[in-house]
Amino acid sequence: MIDTDAPDLLEMPGDWTRALAVVAHPDDLEYGCAAAVAAWTDEGKEVSYVLATRGEAGIDSLAPDVCGPLREREQRDSAAVVGVDTVEFLDHRDGVIEYGLGLRRDIAAAIRRHRPELVITLNHRDTWGGGPGAPWNTPDHLAVGRATLDAAADAGNRWIFPELTEQGLEPWNGVRWVAVAASSTPTHAVDATPGLDRAIRSLLCHRAYIEALTDEAPEEYVRAFLTAATARASTRFADRPAVAFELFAR
Repeated sequence: MIDTDAPDLLEMPGDWTRALAVVAHPDDLEYGCAAAVAAWTDEGKEVSYVLATRGEAGIDSLAPDVCGPLREREQRDSAAVVGVDTVEFLDHRDGVIEYGLGLRRDIAAAIRRHRPELVITLNHRDTWGGGPGAPWNTPDHLAVGRATLDAAADAGNRWIFPELTEQGLEPWNGVRWVAVAASSTPTHAVDATPGLDRAIRSLLCHRAYIEALTDEAPEEYVRAFLTAATARASTRFADRPAVAFELFAR
């Protein structure tokens, strides 16, 4: 059933060749966004991942020096399922990422390296969803999401972080859009139908984290979560799963 009060989400732009996704942790992109990534790579588009941390503080029963390498492996395996070959880690500390010049500089450097037209990040607002009782977002997501929005502009200004130019990273003004996944105010969406099964397999690659997160069977948990996450009551995407984004043009 279509909710007539829901926004009529627009199709995401398709006239681009390279995208860079910047998030805080392993698995952040797999909770929905990977279905869009699978559809894009099927079209021959190039998508790269940059993660601020290795997720080393994410499993209580594992020490960070054990957890970090494990979650890195899971992330690389997960990315490969949806056609992503390049996964980089910035080595900020999991759980205590600070918004500031260092984070902006690292993300701006990544944008200059990869030269994307589309930059993707995760919800940078205080809560997941709007209204009373919405779950509180984490400081890491807030910091990385906000820094990514800022770094998309920083990357094109040679007088901001001039040391990047000295390192051979020339300014990049080619970012045309920044797309925020899991926003409470989405504007655009991608049909998730072609990539949904691979998105489920991609999230299942994070098995150690999922098993620490829930007592449910991983397969049941993942399928139920992604089915709910990609359900969009929108006239344009009626009866189709979709990955929604809030799109900012630059």
